[in-house]
Parts: sequence; C-alpha cells; structure tokens
Amino acid sequence: MKFYDRKEELALLERRRNVAFNDHSQMTVLTGRRRIGKTMLIKKSCEQSPMVYLFVSRSNEAMLCHVFAKAINETLKSVFVPESTESFADLFEILMRAGKTEKFNLVIDEFQEFFYINPSVYSRIQDIWDRYKDSTHINFIASGSVYTLMTRIFRDAREPLYGRCDSIIKLRPFTTDVLKEILADHKPDYTNEDLLALYTFTGGVPKYVDLFMQNGCTEVETMISLMVQADSPFIDEGNALLIQKFGKKYGNYFAALADIAGGRNTLPELEKSMGETNIAGHIRRLEEDYELIAKKRPIFAKEGTQTVRFEISDLFLRFWFRYFVKYRPLVELENYKLLGDLIMKDYHTYSGQTLEMYFNQQMAESKKYLNIGSWWQAKKGKNACEIDIVGILADGETAVVAEVKRQRKNFDPENFAKKVETIRTKVLSKYKIEPRCLTLEDM
Repeated sequence: MKFYDRKEELALLERRRNVAFNDHSQMTVLTGRRRIGKTMLIKKSCEQSPMVYLFVSRSNEAMLCHVFAKAINETLKSVFVPESTESFADLFEILMRAGKTEKFNLVIDEFQEFFYINPSVYSRIQDIWDRYKDSTHINFIASGSVYTLMTRIFRDAREPLYGRCDSIIKLRPFTTDVLKEILADHKPDYTNEDLLALYTFTGGVPKYVDLFMQNGCTEVETMISLMVQADSPFIDEGNALLIQKFGKKYGNYFAALADIAGGRNTLPELEKSMGETNIAGHIRRLEEDYELIAKKRPIFAKEGTQTVRFEISDLFLRFWFRYFVKYRPLVELENYKLLGDLIMKDYHTYSGQTLEMYFNQQMAESKKYLNIGSWWQAKKGKNACEIDIVGILADGETAVVAEVKRQRKNFDPENFAKKVETIRTKVLSKYKIEPRCLTLEDM
C-alpha cells in the first residue's frame, strides 16, 4: 500500500530536520500504538537525507551495540564504530561527535526498551546530548510504541531526559476521509457497507488496513475470511499488543477489557465480575496511562457524576475481545469456519454499534463542534431515554441531536421526537435543536 496522509506530521518533522541541519541538533519524540505506522512515517520523512536507523530489541546491550556498530559503519562515511563497543552510551557519543562534521537523521526505534536492558542509558544520553547538541547537526528521532514509558521518559520531571525533546508527536489512526481515499484507490465502486467494515475491523490502524488491501479484501465477507484463516496475524494480535503494554502481569487488565467488551461497562458491574481485585485502580490506568478505554458520561454531566460507562477506545481491540477472546475455544480447535460464521452472523448488530462511533469521529474531524457526546437518563422503564449523539455547533447556540441506524427504515420518528423533547427539557432548553437520523447513507 502506498503512503497515505500524515501531512502535518511530515511538515513538523521537516521543520525539525531543517533546524537540526542548519542550526543545531534537534530531538523529536514519536509515539503511537503498535502498527500505527511510526516507522513508515520516519522513513518517508528521511528518504531524501542520510539516516542511521537503530532498532532496540529486548536483548543484551553488548549484542545490540555490535549490531548497531555495523549499521552505523555502513551508513556514515566520516565515522567508524568499533564492533567491540559494548556500551550504548559510548556508541551514542561517537554518533554525536560525528554530528560536528556530518548532517544526518538518527532514529532510535522502540526507545523505551532501554528500560529493560539498562535504564542508566537515559542519564548517559542526557549528559551526552547536553554537551553536544548546540555544536552538532543531528536530527534525533526517538520512537516508541509503549506510550506510558515514552511519556515517563520525556515528561516526568524526575527522569533525566525531561525537557530535552523539541517536539512530541503522537501518531493516531487514519481519519475517516483517509479510509475513503484508500478504499477508492483499491475499489473505486466501494459501498458505504465496505467503508463501515474497514472502519469496524481496523479502527483506521494503518497496518491492519494494509493487510486487507494487500490481500484484495475490500468487503465484509473477504475481510472476515482473511481474519479467521489459520495463519492470520489478527488472531494473536491483541495478545501481542497487550503484553507489549503491560508485560507479563497483564491478567487483570485483560479481564477488565474482556468484561467491558462483553457489555459490563459500569464500575459496579466490573467490581462484581472481578471479585476482590482493586478494579478501580486498573480502570484508571487503562484510561489515563494506557488510553485503551474511555470514560463516557452524559453530555454536560459534571466530572463527579456516578452515571459513567466505559468503552474500549481502540476499535481493533474492541473487535478482538468481542470475537477472538470470546470464542477462543474455536481458535484452539482450529474451527475457523465456525468462528467466521459467528462473526458474520453478528456483524450487522456489532457494526451498527460501531457506526455510532464512526459518526462521532466524523463530526469531531469536521472541526465544526464545540462539544460532542451522548446523553442518557439513569432511569429505567418508561422513563428511559437515550440519545446516540449530541453535538454542540461552533455557534454555541445550536445542538445537533442524532439517532444512528444502519437503515433509515428502522428509524421511528415519533419515538425519536419524544426523546428530543426529553433532552430539550433536561439539558438543551437554551439551544436550537437540529434533529437528525444518521444512517449508512450519510457516511
């Protein structure tokens, strides 16, 4: 798949490189979840200038330095790194010295892995960087997939590299418009059902999108078929992603995510399911540190409201828990056909829920709204009222109140009108209300 989008990120990286090559060294931090396209972005940005690329695998420091020395010696002509070098700090200082006479990009990928190899590396880098950055011309990019560790390294005042980076880029999934562009390139006559399937299964994560496009999977049936093959990379992707984030002690986080994916999305429900485990602490870390779940409260509700629901914000993980975890016995029995049949049978219901998330994202990307959310009453029975999407337009006077349905024929105008009057009375009395029904046709 060709390189798509990332115009703002490329522009920022170019500005940093220009400063580094013409004035003094710059340090940029690039973060983002696994498979989000960090390495592709870096390579695209650096394709017209020399680049030393070092990938930090969880290995022995001396062995890493041996591999790094070979890579450096093959890239830079003005420097020689002895392959006997066993300290990364020594190797880093050699590179910084080379920056006095040579302009190049220095990329250290999975930079957070030094935490497990030799944490003292960060203080040594800080010392070397401070001594050489003003007299050298290196465009240093530190990239990492574990957001919590990368944040700690560069934003925790107690860490040696705090305040050293010139820019921090957090790479996010493709926007809805980019997904449309990709589908149009691979299937000019794509339908909105195809678009919803791509969004539902990938959440816009570039690597997953690329896997579908490489294999010619541009509609629901072929996408599901690819995911449930015996050698499918999708089957264990969730495990790999979570283990990378949490390490070996991922059990309670895994259980909490599985509960939320299964519909137990309030704190009391999670506490009941998890027993004596201190689930509140795990939920807080899943939301604030790992950004894997989001807290939903009715729009305009106060911060401390007890009317809170949790949802998995990573769409791929949401899907993975719903099917690959729930039906794990089928995977272990290699009964992939039945797994695919179950996903296909449930697809219309599941993707209908995802369609609401799609419209939320599309509205946010339009930059026309001051606030976007949903609204519901805690009451049950006849007094229950739930609004899928409420968006406050930029004029501060108009509220879009929307109900999301896959097909317009399933929309009940009279029932929706009653809901609109309820929310008008409760929280929107000061706003002009624009009621809408959003369907596949509006994607």
